[in-house]
Amino acid sequence: MSRWLLLGGALAVMAGCATKGSVRRVETQVMVLRAETARQDSARAAELARIIRLQQHVLDSLGSTRQALRVLDTRVGADITDVLRQLVQTQELVGQSQRRLTEMKASLDARAEQRDAALLAQPADTTTRPAAVTPPAASADQMYNGAMQQYRANRTETARRAFYEFLQQYPEHPYVPDALYFIAESFDPGMPDSAVIKFTELHARFAQSRRAPAALYKVGVIAERRKDTATARSTFQRVIQEYPRSEEAELARERLATLK
Repeated sequence: MSRWLLLGGALAVMAGCATKGSVRRVETQVMVLRAETARQDSARAAELARIIRLQQHVLDSLGSTRQALRVLDTRVGADITDVLRQLVQTQELVGQSQRRLTEMKASLDARAEQRDAALLAQPADTTTRPAAVTPPAASADQMYNGAMQQYRANRTETARRAFYEFLQQYPEHPYVPDALYFIAESFDPGMPDSAVIKFTELHARFAQSRRAPAALYKVGVIAERRKDTATARSTFQRVIQEYPRSEEAELARERLATLK
């Protein structure tokens, strides 16, 4: 504004002492200056409008991106929830199948033991069969070693039946604690109750045998696997108290140190 006032003042002064031609030149220069100023203002206004449009476009893009991210987050959360639900259902089915297989195996083992006991209890039928030479009975060592061969070959059911026969034939033999121990060991991990019964019988009947510390220790291990912390702790303490110099006592101390 001050610039235009100065120009106006100059024109007034010049008008008084300048010629008409000089006045026209000055007027022309003023018009050119006004036109240039108007052009620059128009260009700045256009640039400002362009910047405003660009800014609005950026804001619109950010809004669309945020909306897309919210939709994606919702979809991903739903997909993860569905996957977790399916995983839980699969784990439940696997657990049911495992329990069913364990129950079936236990039933088959029980039937096999009952059948073997019934066959051993049946008297010889001498009325319908011709007399035959009775083969000599296997010795205690032969029966025990044969059962051990089956056990080492991982034929646990056959080995268990052989150990039971050994116990029936030689109930007072020095190998009886060993036979009870390997009968307990032959049971599948899915049948811990059967193993505990035999380990407990071994410890109760033959507390001074070389198998007794291991049998008592195994009872504690099974209790720990079942999350029965109280029974596991008391059993490991019994191992330490009753067999303080045994290898199982040292193992029991280590178990107690980590038992929670």
